[in-house]
Amino acid sequence: MLAHWLIGAAGAFIVAGAAYWRRSLSLSGMASAILMGTIYYRAGDLFWFGILLTFFITSTALSKWKAEGKQELEKSYAKTGRRDAGQVFANGGLGMLVCLGNFVLPSPLWVYAFVGIMATVTADTWATELGGLSRKPPRSVLTGKRVPRGTSGGVSLAGSAAALAGGLLIGAFAWLFLRISGHAPHSLSLPVQLLLGGAGGLAGAYADSIMGASVQRMYRCAVCGKVVEVSHHCGQPAARHRGLSWMSNDAVNLISSAAGGLVSLGLGSVFGS
Repeated sequence: MLAHWLIGAAGAFIVAGAAYWRRSLSLSGMASAILMGTIYYRAGDLFWFGILLTFFITSTALSKWKAEGKQELEKSYAKTGRRDAGQVFANGGLGMLVCLGNFVLPSPLWVYAFVGIMATVTADTWATELGGLSRKPPRSVLTGKRVPRGTSGGVSLAGSAAALAGGLLIGAFAWLFLRISGHAPHSLSLPVQLLLGGAGGLAGAYADSIMGASVQRMYRCAVCGKVVEVSHHCGQPAARHRGLSWMSNDAVNLISSAAGGLVSLGLGSVFGS
């Protein structure tokens, strides 16, 4: 049993250490990723750990792709290319709890929910990283009016397509890893797994945008007047603008991933019955 913990810790250290070296994780983010990866490996298997790595590797790669074109936008985001412990747990913490739940009481229901959770965090990250590069300004998910690039709650065709692609990727790898692991719910075919990943990821990503446009805690920069997610902008403290005081970007990510997980859980329950 100790050997499994050590193997998981060593693998997580290699991946998280490489991300820290590449400046994709802060020191606290690296420590959190090592802890999380170890638990995923020990409490789960290739399916759980592999899906986590799929999200982490693809999201890290996309955050570095054309990074120079995103530098100005990242000044407005609470989450940036270098993620801390809070952002690591906001993206992978709920999935970790689901993995532990399956360890204690194994059930395909945990699997369905996990696919939706990880599809959501992947879809949201892909939408942010790729949608932010779109030349066309996004539109508010609530009003449909054009908003400046980087506006929380703004959606675009490019971002939505990226979100769907991210969700489908998780669905595809879920189908693959489940079969390699030898414990797949055999009633779920590849098209159904793609449905779970695509629908769960897209639903969760849009839930993130809706909360970002309505209840997320936002600030207005005293210098440039821009509405941002961070409490400091243009080198000066920003004033509270709207949203719930406790609804940080990390809270939005956590709630939206739960929403995506519930969508996939519902679909899995229907098609897996």
